[in-house]
Amino acid sequence: MSADGCPFCRIAAGAEPASVVYEDDATLAFMDLRQPAGAVPGHLLVIPKAHTATLYDLEPEPAARVFQAVATVARAMRRALPEMEGLSVWQSNGAPWQEVFHLHVHLMPRRRGDGLFHVYQVPPAEAERAALDELAARVRAGLG
Repeated sequence: MSADGCPFCRIAAGAEPASVVYEDDATLAFMDLRQPAGAVPGHLLVIPKAHTATLYDLEPEPAARVFQAVATVARAMRRALPEMEGLSVWQSNGAPWQEVFHLHVHLMPRRRGDGLFHVYQVPPAEAERAALDELAARVRAGLG
């Protein structure tokens, strides 16, 4: 998706409505249209204002700005939402996990028993150290 057709670019430009929580010259945080039933309300998104499709495309300086905004907004959520026991933060890349191809970080208020985000049906056994070392070596090689 080009920046021209990007809904988050339109929000950042003020061409589409959004319930803005935080804004600086590089980032914008606004309420997600989808607030899960039965969960603590307050699900929001933090985006870079400049169109960036995925985390893979994000340069170091904008990355720092986005995650500074994430931390700032998370602290505000903790102060403003006393029913929030914790917070899940996530960011997805690529189809089918990413619905809007403009990098966005989700901040989801949490409480015990909210039924959200079960990463494992059954927690897997711990991996052997040799397998972890081999995976670490592969990722290090990708640092190039």
